[in-house]
Amino acid sequence: MEKDTVAILGPQSSVVAHVISHVANELQVPLMSFAATDPTLTSLQYPFFVRTIHSDQFQMASVADLVDYYQWKMVTAVYIDDDYGRNGISSLGDELAKRRLKILYKAAIKPGAKKSEMAAVLVKAAMMESRVFVLHANDDTGLDVLSLAYNLTMISGGYVWIATDWLSAILDSAPRLDSGLLSTMQGVLTLRQHTGNTNRKKTLASQWSTLVKEDSGGSKFLLNSYGLYAYDTAWMLAHALDAFFNSGGNISFSPDPRLHAIAGGALNLEALSVFDGGMLLLERIRNVSFMGTTGPVKLDSDGNLIHPAYDIINIIGSGLRTIGYWSNYSGLSIVSPETLYKKPPNGTIENQKLHTAIWPGETITKPRGWVFPNNGNELRIGVPNREFDAVVGDVAIVTNRTKVVDFTQPYVGSGLVILTSVKRESSNGWAFLQPFTIRMWSVTGVFFLIVGTVIWLLEHRINDDFRGPPVKQVITVFWFSFSTLFFAHRQDTRSTLGRFVILIWLFVVLIIQSSYTASLTSILTVQQLASSIKGIDSLIASDQPIGFQTGSFAESYLVHELGVSPSRLKKLDSPDEYKTALEQGPHKGGVAAIIDESPYVELFLVEHDKFAIVGAEFTKSGWGFAFPRDSPLAVDLSTAILTLSENGDLQRIHDKWLSTRPSSQSTADLQADRLEVQSFSALFLICGVACVTALAIHACVLIRQYLRHVASEQAALSKGGGAADGAAISRSSHRSLRAFLSFADRREPQFQRSSKDPAALGAPGSGSGSGSGSSSGVSSFTSSNASVSSSR
Repeated sequence: MEKDTVAILGPQSSVVAHVISHVANELQVPLMSFAATDPTLTSLQYPFFVRTIHSDQFQMASVADLVDYYQWKMVTAVYIDDDYGRNGISSLGDELAKRRLKILYKAAIKPGAKKSEMAAVLVKAAMMESRVFVLHANDDTGLDVLSLAYNLTMISGGYVWIATDWLSAILDSAPRLDSGLLSTMQGVLTLRQHTGNTNRKKTLASQWSTLVKEDSGGSKFLLNSYGLYAYDTAWMLAHALDAFFNSGGNISFSPDPRLHAIAGGALNLEALSVFDGGMLLLERIRNVSFMGTTGPVKLDSDGNLIHPAYDIINIIGSGLRTIGYWSNYSGLSIVSPETLYKKPPNGTIENQKLHTAIWPGETITKPRGWVFPNNGNELRIGVPNREFDAVVGDVAIVTNRTKVVDFTQPYVGSGLVILTSVKRESSNGWAFLQPFTIRMWSVTGVFFLIVGTVIWLLEHRINDDFRGPPVKQVITVFWFSFSTLFFAHRQDTRSTLGRFVILIWLFVVLIIQSSYTASLTSILTVQQLASSIKGIDSLIASDQPIGFQTGSFAESYLVHELGVSPSRLKKLDSPDEYKTALEQGPHKGGVAAIIDESPYVELFLVEHDKFAIVGAEFTKSGWGFAFPRDSPLAVDLSTAILTLSENGDLQRIHDKWLSTRPSSQSTADLQADRLEVQSFSALFLICGVACVTALAIHACVLIRQYLRHVASEQAALSKGGGAADGAAISRSSHRSLRAFLSFADRREPQFQRSSKDPAALGAPGSGSGSGSGSSSGVSSFTSSNASVSSSR
């Protein structure tokens, strides 16, 4: 730099880059690094630092997405304890936190550590709970760590190792893959800076291979991703210098006053000069855009290369296998980033996919990722305050507890219920009335009468079964209506409209009868349990003592939520105390009822059948296992509980050990089970519409017949008695309701005869017909010998 440098390519170490960046800032010389991936090296802190490779911030984001994809909740970070390692792992912690994951333990290895020191660090890490290891180190340290881990059987079944891109860089640049080296890292995942398969890359690889063979006597030495980025960095600087000179820039330097002020010493700082065109060259570098060997070479507004992406590699057998890709565009995918860039971004969970990986131990089964810690402390079960590992038992999931622990999914449903003593009672003599409500009975009875009346109106003129004296016809209507309930009606319907109505009505009766039978059967066969307490409301309204289990949240709920006086509450410690308190009752020092969680009560009822649950469950919750906040055990046990629930095992366990006897059925419960009119409203509506429709059609036909009858009668009488007589008859026929009712009461075959022989209907002395027609239903208010002629 004493020779007037205008730009610096390198260094290959993030640690060295931290030092040189200060000098580059002072001399305004752009520092272009193709290997310093430390995310803290930013343009904000070091304006003249230009990173021409992707920052470890993106690499750690890909690792975090990988951990999240496999549903691991925590990792152990093994890293080199320098700027590169510490800052990279710090970025990993930030990315994991965004996904509600965490670093459980940080295993730092000091630079230049001996293998014995590394082994001690690994042994301590192996005692932790996490079995997912993220290794972020340099070449030499990383290989030593993997070798030691292999010897410590830490690269075996149940373990997960994820190495950052330092490992892929070593393997990609090796002349040949050492089988002994690969055997120590079977199943390990590593990342590689993704570089597109461009023509420039193919050309460079061919030229590089030829060049290396000539210089090394035929040995093979491949370019890794860092080499490709170094090549693109040189071209990036060339493009920037070209733009610099084209824009009028020139090479000139000025002495630095601050360096001259501290002149002297072995460093010879006064020999360094400030590059006058540094700012212009830096601007041209940031504006460079071209297609390089790695893909598009362009910096974004934050000074990072666009399109950060990584290959996810699985070390299997004697080679490497790519199982997917990561990009900040769409996350994890089995499709190359170049293809994804042509589509809209899609980072949804459903779109995250990878090929199957082979894990340590040669298995395709995803490792669980955690074990119980083996750090000298046995698994402790108790109250969780980060001093214990879990609470396993009958722990109710309530609001105040969720603030300090993580619960699993409920393994049994729970809620507060009322347990009380009951007496058995059989069904009373009026139980047959209980299936229907009073309104339902009333509506059903009314419809029986309506349908009977409608059938009588439709059949009266053509069916002798529906004719006769008035008393007989009334009895017929009632008998026909209610006999349809048992499908035992003897009267035959002859009219089409009558058959239509009776068909609809019999269908309605069938449904009502079946529902009644089912409800009555349930009432008569299910044993009723009687208690003076009907539910929580009646219990609270009384002043009787209430029992509860010692330590249960029921006490707090009754006092603070339901407003029960603490003086009414009595603590009970065991099932025997439950039994004694209920048998004694409130008047002998016991309790009227006990408020407890339903599983306890069901277990109690298995052995005590003199008691029962009354009313409905008035809270809803469940029992679960409790763990410290963010414990991965909670997630795994929740998954296991859901599996048992879905395959029915949880319900079978519940039915085996807990009581399934029905609770006491209160009057309110019975009332709720009775059949209402609303349940059959559609059937009644259909039947009503059918009746109205049939009556309307029948009325139209009857009126038409009557008008034709009057017209024919008028014509006949006009011929015999003159126009005056005919006009009188016409006026009388049209205006007299009695005449119409008389006509409607006659049997239809008689009407057919009388239309041909008017004398038979209206001649003096002829009467109103013979047989049953002479004393029809409407004859009670119409004289039996009434006729058209008598009205004159």
